[in-house]
Amino acid sequence: MITVVIADDHPLVRDGIVAILTREDDLDVVAQAASGPEAVAMVAHHDPDVVLMDLRMPGGDGVDAIRTLRASGARQRILVLTTYDTDHDIRAALAAGADGYLLKDTPRTDLIRAVRDLAAGRPVLSASALAALAGRGGPAVALTAREADVVRELAAGGTNREAAARLHVSETTFKTHLSRVYEKLGVSDRAAAVRVAYERGLI
Repeated sequence: MITVVIADDHPLVRDGIVAILTREDDLDVVAQAASGPEAVAMVAHHDPDVVLMDLRMPGGDGVDAIRTLRASGARQRILVLTTYDTDHDIRAALAAGADGYLLKDTPRTDLIRAVRDLAAGRPVLSASALAALAGRGGPAVALTAREADVVRELAAGGTNREAAARLHVSETTFKTHLSRVYEKLGVSDRAAAVRVAYERGLI
């Protein structure tokens, strides 16, 4: 069971997300919050697997809450779910420690998949988030064409097996390429690999 805390200052939005997620047998919304500080308190109390965090809330925004959670060593995977898609908002959220970034007009099936992907350690970034990251920094290393394909597949989500099938290689081969990507980028998980690759302009 994947446990979730939802932080959003609009009750109707929270109710809608709860309705979407609780239809799934493997997803359980354990708490709701209407502000950043309340979200931090709910996370500390319920220890969920995933936090859905709005960015702008009265009484304390999402970026501050994410920063507080990361400073406390919180293990949770944090998905920003917002209506704001400016480069500034996206970069601020990811710099604070968010693991994913989606807009509220995301189809319900994509939101459900995003929660599952995050819980499994896979990155979840909208097209606007990827665009905001693209071109930042300078590449210290180079990825081969196949390694770049692997990172793009990571950004698309899904399992190693699904990504390997899309690239028409075996799962073992995919994992080998993935290990090389991790080593080159100095990372240990999918979300970090995607983030660093885009920040350095490698893909």
